[in-house]
Amino acid sequence: MGSSTPSPSPAPPQSTAPDRGASNASLRWGILRRALLARSSSSRASERTSNEQQKKGDTNEISRKASRGFNLIECHALPISLLSKSQENSLNGNENGVGCQKDVNICYKLPCGGSPEVNVVYRREDSLELNDIEASNRYNIDTTGLVCCWPSEEVLAFYCINHSDMFRCKRVLELGSGYGLAGLVIAASTNADEVVISDGNPQVVEYIQQNISMNAETFGRTKVKSMILHWDQEQASDMLNSFDIIVASDC
Repeated sequence: MGSSTPSPSPAPPQSTAPDRGASNASLRWGILRRALLARSSSSRASERTSNEQQKKGDTNEISRKASRGFNLIECHALPISLLSKSQENSLNGNENGVGCQKDVNICYKLPCGGSPEVNVVYRREDSLELNDIEASNRYNIDTTGLVCCWPSEEVLAFYCINHSDMFRCKRVLELGSGYGLAGLVIAASTNADEVVISDGNPQVVEYIQQNISMNAETFGRTKVKSMILHWDQEQASDMLNSFDIIVASDC
């Protein structure tokens, strides 16, 4: 009888577990790398490979940059040209160009009694310029407040509307306000005694002041003002103690 050749052993099964990919930290470094390459005119800007595109997809899951809100407050865009003449003149008089073509005007219809509306003017996405960076370096602050009206600000505004009783007849301070949506909403819907909307970036505070002026008729008897404030500085501590409520979002 002829001997048969033994059949080869089956190959070990290949793992089908998904690749967990890089750490969140390295993915965030990838975001920075792509941003730098996108602004570079050197040959390195052409390095994008399929692997790079895969990494881009991964970083989208951990990036905090998300200018879209959660549709908690009904809103729609209005042309800057619809601002009243006095408001438009005031906006265009700003040295930093508030109210110019790089700005948008968003009207928020608040989900509370009387359905008051709040208009907020802020920068279009991706409109930061070199002079913005130079200003941030001059004042030792960042440009976060100029980037967009962040989703967390909408969440804070919605929370304040639904807890309006806690603000009634109170002195309220918003820290790191950006364009001031939450502070404006508090002033328009809660019958607070006073609302101070602050930020550390003087350019941002110009927008806040213009937004206060635009909505002045919506605030009733509530006193509203803007303020340049670095809350981590020693001279701010005494002033902070003079408020009943301090609010902040994603600071």
